[in-house]
Amino acid sequence: MYLRRLQVTDFRSWPHVDLDLGTGPTVFVGQNGRGKTNLLEAVGYLAMLGSHRVASDAPLVRHDCERALLRAAVVNGDREMTVELEISPGKTNRARVNRGQPTRPRDILGIVRTVLFAPEDLSLVKGDPSERRRFLDDLLVQRAPRFAGVRSDYEKALRQRNALLKTSGKRKGGREDPYAESTLDVWDTQLAEAGAQLLAGRLDLVAELAPHATAAYEGIAGQNPDRQAHVVYRSSIGDAIPDGYGTPGGKQAEPDTLTEVLLDALRESRHADLERGVSLVGPHRDELALNLGDAPARGYASHGESWSFALALRLGSYELLRAEWGDPVLLLDDVFAELDQRRRARLAEVAVNAEQVLVTAAVDEDVPDELSGVRYRVADGEVSRE
Repeated sequence: MYLRRLQVTDFRSWPHVDLDLGTGPTVFVGQNGRGKTNLLEAVGYLAMLGSHRVASDAPLVRHDCERALLRAAVVNGDREMTVELEISPGKTNRARVNRGQPTRPRDILGIVRTVLFAPEDLSLVKGDPSERRRFLDDLLVQRAPRFAGVRSDYEKALRQRNALLKTSGKRKGGREDPYAESTLDVWDTQLAEAGAQLLAGRLDLVAELAPHATAAYEGIAGQNPDRQAHVVYRSSIGDAIPDGYGTPGGKQAEPDTLTEVLLDALRESRHADLERGVSLVGPHRDELALNLGDAPARGYASHGESWSFALALRLGSYELLRAEWGDPVLLLDDVFAELDQRRRARLAEVAVNAEQVLVTAAVDEDVPDELSGVRYRVADGEVSRE
């Protein structure tokens, strides 16, 4: 799969850009702050309906503009599709496929698939658990777009349940609120049903991702039996997860079984939840544990080891998507400047064989020779091809 054309209007710093693209490497070179990353961010948004840099849509629209427009011609095998997305902060975003009638943005998921490498990837190892949960869920949606709806349903149920927890609990005089208790039963059911689907998807994903990540880490950092990389899913419901779920070669996770497990966990946790005013168990409290040998990577890995692990997670993601859907578009955002020679060489080795790779760099010297390809200069609000 590759993008044949990319158009952006009023997105970030760009009033309008119209780029003809092709297979193989395309490199955007220019000083920092000229808008190179914004172009890759636009491609990533078409794939994920979200940015890797900000949590809301407002910063994506150019100053004093009401909306931004992204459009791409996507070639997959012998088929070409045009996908268009209108971003309107404070309103409902709209999408079109092949210039048809407006549809939900969620309906375009899966048309564009990407794997992004960026300096922010270091937070996958050094950051909070929320960074790793987001990484898993984003990959889950790319593999199976239906999980965008599952994710949304779970987050909605969680917000409603937490709002009820904050406003209920003990009434004055120590009396229970029977209405709140019965309403919590309703939200427990909805949270467990959506949460079980999300949890099952994550467990199966980790079971498939883990071997790829371990192998990729070894390829980047070299063999060291005492510092082998391991990726393990840690659930907030602990030992209640059935044996074999989430492990390579283990059982496929069953949502119906996990629904009952989550319901039991929510009932057991209800008293504590009411006291704290938040939901203390569920996929929103889970962790993707990254270990080097017997030690957690977070806090114990060196800077180089952390970069190797972050790259291994991205390379593992690439291999999974490639095996199922063909090559995703590789987005390499100013990442080579952050890497030493060994890690640069390993990433370049993968990138040079990708169907399409889009690279940004501040200077030409940051780009490995293998990725010379087509080159654009980004300066003074313009993108010009050499």
